[in-house]
Amino acid sequence: MSGNRALWIAAVIAVAALLPVFVHSDYILTLLDLAGIYAIAVMGLGILLGFTGQMSLAQAAFLGIGAYTSAWFTTHLAWPVWPAMAAAVVLSALVGLAVGYPCLRLSGHYLALATIGFGIIAQLVLINWKSVTNGSDGITGIPPPQIGPWVLDTYGKYYYLVLAAVLVCAYVAWRIKTTRVGRALHAIRENEIAARATGIDATRYKIIAFVLAGAYAGLAGSLLAHDIKFISPDSYSFDQSVVFLVMLILGGSSSISGAIIGAVLLTMLPEVLRPLKSSYIMVYGAAVIAMIVFMPQGLVGLFAALRTRFEPRTPPRAGAPVGAHSAPGTSVASGAEPA
Repeated sequence: MSGNRALWIAAVIAVAALLPVFVHSDYILTLLDLAGIYAIAVMGLGILLGFTGQMSLAQAAFLGIGAYTSAWFTTHLAWPVWPAMAAAVVLSALVGLAVGYPCLRLSGHYLALATIGFGIIAQLVLINWKSVTNGSDGITGIPPPQIGPWVLDTYGKYYYLVLAAVLVCAYVAWRIKTTRVGRALHAIRENEIAARATGIDATRYKIIAFVLAGAYAGLAGSLLAHDIKFISPDSYSFDQSVVFLVMLILGGSSSISGAIIGAVLLTMLPEVLRPLKSSYIMVYGAAVIAMIVFMPQGLVGLFAALRTRFEPRTPPRAGAPVGAHSAPGTSVASGAEPA
């Protein structure tokens, strides 16, 4: 990581950490908490779709599994919050394994249809398994987390827990992307047949991607349950999975920062457009379509293009022939490739 990039990241983290000092509205803090939680779920989807090229429209279902697991353990079994959160992550990851393994032979729209089916089944289970989920009435009285004597029972306090979770998840995703696992996932996304020919176990790595996507969504769901202290099946529908997909595509499907930017933007945008009343949905949809059409690489791709366009160019060395600096090892006179 370059020094300038590290400074930018440190500056963004510092600004994010200071937000609750200047923002005292519970409404805005609630939106910030929700944006951070959604960013974690979208980063998980980014590992599956952006890193590996595997389409999924069931991320909201994994979010619901994590939320209900954590809520049920804390309200029915009186578990402490932290073990319940860990159980939510593990169970969501195991469900990701159970869903990912049968879908290994599918790709493209067939895989998308399979995950849509799983998401619908998961929501129906949450609605009809009333002895566990309390049906459409949902689960109430979910306790807040506690760190020693500090109870995170306000949106301002909870914000720091969400921010810490976002940073840890972003670091883990970055480590995955820059290591052997990330390179294998990238190879599978570009050409699975060629990846297998080079000795990459595509089956294993695609299962890992499904498990990680489920774990990220499970953590996000658990954080959401202990933040709003009430959950119901309506929050984990197919529509929400589509919103997660749009967040990822808008920010940049293969970018970790793009997943965060897309989640924050599409969480805040409906609230900014709320004064438009009944027409805000139309404006919201048109804005999203326009951004996707005119920015196919997402916001991160747009920022990268602007940076490349406006950054100062390095002048050629004095006495060097014109064009000699542009292609090292290439003959300027003939344009021939080096031997």
